[in-house]
Amino acid sequence: MTVKKLIEKIEGEAELDFSFNNGQIEDVRIGFGFYRGIEEILAGKAPRDALVITPRVCGICNHAHLIAAVHAIENGYENAGIEVVLSDKAKQIREFTLACELIQNHAKWLYMTILPQFEKLIGIESEENHALKASYLSTTITKALAIFAGQWPHSSYAVPGGVTCDPTYVDIMQAQSLIDESIRFFEQMMTGMKFKAYLAIESVSELSQIEGDFGRLLYLLGSHEMAKKGQSHDRFIVFGEGMGFRSGKSIATSVSRVDVRYVEEALQEGTTAKAVTYKKRQYEVGPLARGMVAKTPIVKSLHKRYKDSLLTRVFARVHEVGTLLHYAKNLLSTIDVREDSCVLESHLLSSEFEGSGVVEAARGSLIHNVEVKNRKIVKYDIIVPTQWNLSHGTEEEKGVAVKAMIGSESMEEAAFIFRAFDVCSVCTTQ
Repeated sequence: MTVKKLIEKIEGEAELDFSFNNGQIEDVRIGFGFYRGIEEILAGKAPRDALVITPRVCGICNHAHLIAAVHAIENGYENAGIEVVLSDKAKQIREFTLACELIQNHAKWLYMTILPQFEKLIGIESEENHALKASYLSTTITKALAIFAGQWPHSSYAVPGGVTCDPTYVDIMQAQSLIDESIRFFEQMMTGMKFKAYLAIESVSELSQIEGDFGRLLYLLGSHEMAKKGQSHDRFIVFGEGMGFRSGKSIATSVSRVDVRYVEEALQEGTTAKAVTYKKRQYEVGPLARGMVAKTPIVKSLHKRYKDSLLTRVFARVHEVGTLLHYAKNLLSTIDVREDSCVLESHLLSSEFEGSGVVEAARGSLIHNVEVKNRKIVKYDIIVPTQWNLSHGTEEEKGVAVKAMIGSESMEEAAFIFRAFDVCSVCTTQ
């Protein structure tokens, strides 16, 4: 028996076709019906137009697309013989703003998707105003981002050679104040414990210290026997670096290097989304992958007990809010406002190049590839994180999220596991 279900309460919409056998889900087909053709729109445009157009791919992770686009152009310039050496100031500002975007995304996912959807799944009517909490933290952290980027979403302040902003010491102090405000929210509402004490947690045995909304979610997952559900291939991959992340792939706890040249896309039947593999194999991307590749102690401890389960996946995403707040706070203290914001002259342009830009977006590794001839884009390719996690898979093995949902006893349970990947259909169908 096959049943179709429209999944909302994600970034965009998705359609899941569930196949049942003996009361359990045997297979799932994931469909994304929309298509906007951003890659086709970019063809024939000047390379720098990508800095304005690609952030429009998504309203949530738009900043990641901007940084990936500027990295691709800079890489192309370097391949064409134009040296691009950013100032530390420009690098730090880019990292800070990207970290802010990840924080606001994870906060919205926690309060607008995963917590209320799980309460619905288990039949709890909460009196908590989850939307207000999501709005408070995401607004606060976005204000810090906008000090440098000018606006959010859809800013275009990052340009080849650096950034267009030139912050003052007052700007830095304002950003620090907003980060401190976000940390207080993390302490008082999300975890119910001091920030330093939370960051010191390294073992599953210490999870009982976590209170607040995060602690409540962890308790509910465990008490309703959901902790070990949602396991997949237990393979992880990260291509971006910065913000404390490192590139690599993790298989059976062993971490090794990766090369973006082995990433392959493929068309899929019944959906506008392309599948993506690394050396023909399925890999999970995102916060859990980043934690596994970086060998984050608490993520490794959870993985040792629960593998790549729902609990480990959920924990890794919320945990990044804390680690990124810590990273962003330290980053602000190192910015030297006296350094140049941009080091590349505007007239230094290459008429022909190929470049690749990689960043870690909220949902995982984001890759932009650009080919330019006669100062016009002839090909632009965007590979987004959700393509990795939500593909149908191959004849040899199921897709990451599909495998995680197989064995679920209801569509509602499977849909919750699906949402734990922080789905973004608008990026996937760009």
